[in-house]
Amino acid sequence: MDKKAYIVGGVIIAILLIVVALMAYGPSEVQLTAADNGSTVELESGQVLSITLDANPTTGYTWEVVEPLDGQVMRQVGEIEFIPNRQESGIVGAGGVQIIRFECVNASQTVLKLVYHRPWETDVEPLETFTIHVAAR
Repeated sequence: MDKKAYIVGGVIIAILLIVVALMAYGPSEVQLTAADNGSTVELESGQVLSITLDANPTTGYTWEVVEPLDGQVMRQVGEIEFIPNRQESGIVGAGGVQIIRFECVNASQTVLKLVYHRPWETDVEPLETFTIHVAAR
C-alpha cells in the first residue's frame, strides 16, 4: 500500500472513534410514556426528551403541544412521528403511537403539556391530556 492509503485509512478510523465516543458520552435520550403523565423529569442542556403516546390519527385525533409554545427551555425536534401497531399494520384505521421529541435548550423550569384532540374542534375538551414538569440544568 502506498502512503496515501494509510493516511485515508487513519482518517476513517479517527472519524469512527469520534462517532463512537459521541454516541457513548453525548447527550442521552430520555423516553417517557403515558405512565409518566404528571411526573417531573430532570434534563441536561442538549438532552433529547422522547414522548411516546397511543394515538390513532385516522380518527382525526392527534397529539399537539400546547405548552410551552415559546421554545425557551424545550424546543420540539422535527415533526410528530406515527408508528402503527405491528399487529394491525396494513389495516385501514389501525392505531399505533405518536412520538414527539424535544431538545432541552436552556436551564430553567417549565411545564410541557400535550393534548389529544381533533384540531378543528375548537370548542371541545381534549380527549386526553399529558403534562410533565421539566427541570432543565
